[in-house]
Amino acid sequence: MIKKTVLMVSLMVSSVMALSVGEVPKAVTLSNDEGGLVSGGSWDSSTIKDKVYVIFYVDPDEKDTNEALADALKKTAFDKSKYGTMAIINLAATWKPNMIISAILKRKQKKFPSAIYVKDKHKKLVKEWGLADDSSDILVFDKDGKLLYSKVGKLDKNEINKVISLIKSHL
Repeated sequence: MIKKTVLMVSLMVSSVMALSVGEVPKAVTLSNDEGGLVSGGSWDSSTIKDKVYVIFYVDPDEKDTNEALADALKKTAFDKSKYGTMAIINLAATWKPNMIISAILKRKQKKFPSAIYVKDKHKKLVKEWGLADDSSDILVFDKDGKLLYSKVGKLDKNEINKVISLIKSHL
């Protein structure tokens, strides 16, 4: 009985904290021991503006979950002055050493210089935005930083098409 009550309260709290479509998320900064840009320096959520952004918030163990979406976005080749991607890596969600993941992310940053890679070392976006832990979250934001779309887990073909259409309609 106690376990069920704790679970229900946890679910209610997480659903209250979760982002809602149409809202600008609470301002969050990742810097120093909390994480930050893979290229160096802090990351601030206020940078989610002036372009349509797709954010992949990912547990490193789930890195391939939405590879089909990433491939579809690459093929679409949106205008980089109007569209951007961010990959925020939930380092606290894995057993893998941060040093190894950081090295992999630095190589990815060089390979895909237009993407923004961010490290979240202590699940700050899970706590502050109510994102799913140990998963793959997909978030789409408009040019004003308002959430247009959110999905936890793997997107199917219809959902991928919906994301592409949503981006096109907001460019």
